[in-house]
Amino acid sequence: MLEVAIMLEGQNGLTWPRWQKIVRLVEELGFVGLYRSDHFTNANSPDIESLELWVSLTWLACNTSRIEFGPLVTPFSFRHPAFTARMASAVDDLSNGRLTLGLGGGWQEREHHLFGFDLLDVRERFDRFEEGMQVVTQLLKSDQPVSFNGKYFQLREAPLLPRPQRSGGPRILIGGNGHKRTPEFVARYADEWNAVYLSSAEFKKLNTQLDDLLIKEKRAPKSVRRSMMTGCIFGHNDSALKQKIESTGNTLEQLQADGAVAGNASQVKDQLNELEAHGLQRVMLQWLDLDDLAGLEALAKAVL
Repeated sequence: MLEVAIMLEGQNGLTWPRWQKIVRLVEELGFVGLYRSDHFTNANSPDIESLELWVSLTWLACNTSRIEFGPLVTPFSFRHPAFTARMASAVDDLSNGRLTLGLGGGWQEREHHLFGFDLLDVRERFDRFEEGMQVVTQLLKSDQPVSFNGKYFQLREAPLLPRPQRSGGPRILIGGNGHKRTPEFVARYADEWNAVYLSSAEFKKLNTQLDDLLIKEKRAPKSVRRSMMTGCIFGHNDSALKQKIESTGNTLEQLQADGAVAGNASQVKDQLNELEAHGLQRVMLQWLDLDDLAGLEALAKAVL
């Protein structure tokens, strides 16, 4: 059965009161998990509240008992892999093994410019991403100190102590819809592939490609979970749904064609069933209105 989680854009006005209300509600309603982005601010002004990712996940770990959670995704462009591995190990232990560590290379130019981080060009960014994944996985999985001599990161007999309570540390997720390097990275390093805003046909194509790469890496295709983060346009009544659709500037049909899960309860369930039929195991529905708790409750009633 398809698992349904919620995803928040942390740079979209997330504050402590909003985060705490949503965390508690997601746990109470029965969603399988809660995920959020890792950004300093939005790609375009104006700048609004953006609660720090790892601090917020630490609070979640201490104030929930069931839901899985994690970043979609935390980037190596402003998170050194040594810090990432240490934070992930500690938060995973704190939650009794409920963290999924989503890793990325970074993409948003504006935040990197504002805060003085070097985003690099696309090729170098992917090279740094691969080095970062090597560092993180070695630190989490090796009981011995780690040495690494890369172009972007260097470690010299670096220990990770205490060792993760979960053998090998938290599950590693890699997100993206690329056709070459992204699926190759998933096949080598990840426990979960997270697609972004794909139609069921597009997802099916990339999913099959990943199966082939996993077999090439001598890994069982079932060893990697298949998930997708996508938009969710849903309201607690017809009027609320119509207002949300109009606010996007698109029609319902356009939203669905672009990969968003959109519509009334019946339409949403049909879209989720189709994705599940093509191999999707978990969906993270992007909930943009952080104050629409009634809508979130209605969504749970409709799909869980």
